[in-house]
Amino acid sequence: MDLKDQLKNLFPDHEPQDVLSEKENENKIWLQEDPIICKYEKRKGKPITILEGYTGANEDFKKLAKEIKTKLSVGGSFKDDKIIIQGDYRDKIMTILKDKGFKVKRVGG
Repeated sequence: MDLKDQLKNLFPDHEPQDVLSEKENENKIWLQEDPIICKYEKRKGKPITILEGYTGANEDFKKLAKEIKTKLSVGGSFKDDKIIIQGDYRDKIMTILKDKGFKVKRVGG
């Protein structure tokens, strides 16, 4: 007898419901029609990649920034509705965003 059968015996009137787990609910990020702009700059002689143009909630953009930083194992920040990643990772970031379903436009160099 498995756990589901035991629960049915304890609560015969209960009807199971399909509920999204918290992890699945956390990973949902609003996708937009307009492309996210991915550009390259040098600040104080060091290369950085900037992502801007996201029109969704700031919390979604922060989650996206954290996910990109952890996948690439790099530093970065979220300021003024922009994600700033240390280093030139435009190609890798663009593939990550395209896999998530975003449209990405490459600007510069």
